[in-house]
Amino acid sequence: MSEHATPKRRGIFGRIRTTFLTGLVVVLPIGLTIYLIWTVIGWIDGWILPLIPGPWKPEYLVKEFFGPDATIPVRGVGVVVFLLFTIIVGWIAKGLLGRSFLAWAEGVVDRMPVVRSIYNGLKQIAETVFAQTESNFERACLVEYPKENIWAIGFVSTKAKGELQAKLNGRGYENVISVFLPTTPNPTSGFLLYVAEKDVIYLDMKIEDAAKLIISAGLVYPNGKEGNGVKVQNPTSA
Repeated sequence: MSEHATPKRRGIFGRIRTTFLTGLVVVLPIGLTIYLIWTVIGWIDGWILPLIPGPWKPEYLVKEFFGPDATIPVRGVGVVVFLLFTIIVGWIAKGLLGRSFLAWAEGVVDRMPVVRSIYNGLKQIAETVFAQTESNFERACLVEYPKENIWAIGFVSTKAKGELQAKLNGRGYENVISVFLPTTPNPTSGFLLYVAEKDVIYLDMKIEDAAKLIISAGLVYPNGKEGNGVKVQNPTSA
């Protein structure tokens, strides 16, 4: 028996299995995405369409234009109505009259103990998720966490301000920045760290690419690269 044995070739079932798994990797994300979009559209339709007056319901209009026996499935009308209604409400709320009415309504809600807590919590979540502001994560970075010589990917948000920076300056820490350290595989939870900027290694990869790396637990590297030749800059060497 030779030292360098020729590797055994896979049989036809092995090749079929590999091909099937390759196809599954391609088809599964597409299928799940379409299914989720279709389900969300149906959920919105089921919530919005009952609120539409009878003569304006899609099924009534279909029978009106195509005959009493027409049964054309109309999906997504509720989404369109919801988008138009939200745009109109947003346009009104941006005006002086809308702002005055909104301030009056919030004043009424503030007098209701239980409703006030629910409303303020939902409002804060909505403003955090949907509000269009210039505040956003600036860059991805590497920080030593939970101890030295162990590195984790984080997102730089802002520089420490106010009392935080004053207290840290008193202890000899200057140019402190706030870093959000997400968890794997759910990057919406994590830890808020205040780190001296000199101890942070900035990454050139985009925020989205760093998020993919975190969600996949390091299995999916940005743009399919292995990391060779990726430029990493330490702010202390700039």
